[in-house]
Amino acid sequence: MGLELNARERFQAIMAFEKPDRGLLWEMGFWRETIDRWYREGMERRHGIPDNLNPGDGLRGEASPHNPFSNTRFRDRDVHEQLNMDPGLICLPVASGPNPPFDPVVFDETEDFRVFQDEYGIRKRINKKEASIPEYLEWQVKDRRDFERLKEERFDPDFDARVPNRWPELLREYRGRDYPLTIGGPPFGFYGFLRYMMGEERLLTGFYDDPKLVADMMSFFADFWIELWEQALAEIEVDCAHFWEDMAYRSGPLISPDMFRTFMMPCYKRICGFLKSHGVGVILVDCDGNLDQLIPLFLESGLTGVYPCEVQAGNDVVTMRRRYPGLHILGGLDKIRLARGRVAIDQILDAVPREMYEGGGYVPFVDHLVSPEMGWEDFLYYRRRLGEKIGRQ
Repeated sequence: MGLELNARERFQAIMAFEKPDRGLLWEMGFWRETIDRWYREGMERRHGIPDNLNPGDGLRGEASPHNPFSNTRFRDRDVHEQLNMDPGLICLPVASGPNPPFDPVVFDETEDFRVFQDEYGIRKRINKKEASIPEYLEWQVKDRRDFERLKEERFDPDFDARVPNRWPELLREYRGRDYPLTIGGPPFGFYGFLRYMMGEERLLTGFYDDPKLVADMMSFFADFWIELWEQALAEIEVDCAHFWEDMAYRSGPLISPDMFRTFMMPCYKRICGFLKSHGVGVILVDCDGNLDQLIPLFLESGLTGVYPCEVQAGNDVVTMRRRYPGLHILGGLDKIRLARGRVAIDQILDAVPREMYEGGGYVPFVDHLVSPEMGWEDFLYYRRRLGEKIGRQ
């Protein structure tokens, strides 16, 4: 393609395995501590960090589906503007979780900690001063009675109650967009969303102790999202769909392939079939951890691509491309080694063959949020070298 494309056209060309004018200038995001460091090291503070972004939270980059109406997930603006990155993925603002959302109740607060309930009804304890994983204390679903109550109270697929008041105005904007529009996004997936509803330990034991409840919950959400999203797709065309699972660790998935086939695959086949019947041919899944056993299951289920392809978990994007020529791959550049300086940056970028950078089906960026171990000047060097690889003039 000789003409300069906009970000939406570029995304569509890459996902169609065409050779676009150049690759996409995207990142997945940055830890708050990373941005703080870069301000100290010379990045201009034009917009700053939202006041309610806690230590250990992240700012989303262009490759992360972003809902502009969210007050809990924020997109970076300073890196984006100062490096002239491409417009990023916007998530269609259809409330696909509990509606109304749960009230953000604060149960206890000290100088160091806060115990509160989030929009999904999860009670958790966070450290206000240091970056750390929240301590999760309680979830909404402990048994079938809780699930039935939740369905009745917060999962009515009434479309008008689940979109912003200015929906007609948004539709006009979306129809003239120059950025890719997606549907779904975190935390919506069959393992992933059940984790939000019942907690990981209860979910994992539930596959054995109450398999019918787990299966019924997954099937319900498949039907619910189909009914809800069908109303959206009747009014606007989207460029892709996103699911979030985070169902793997360094050695592989948290459930067996047989369990995936039994519980998740029927739901994915149903919803992916629905999406493709509405012209959505790119269906991506965000899953950390080692993906070796999951990619064949994802593809068989109808999903078309994976990200962020964490290198420390054993993922290698070059191997993925060789094994799965039709797989959409996003991310995959080692966040740990990139922070070691320019020699390591050159080695990482040179290890990906030119045909991957230029041939479509691949959007390169750091394999999760950029680490605070990486300095601002090294990040600038990395982005300059990556820009050369993907054809930025």
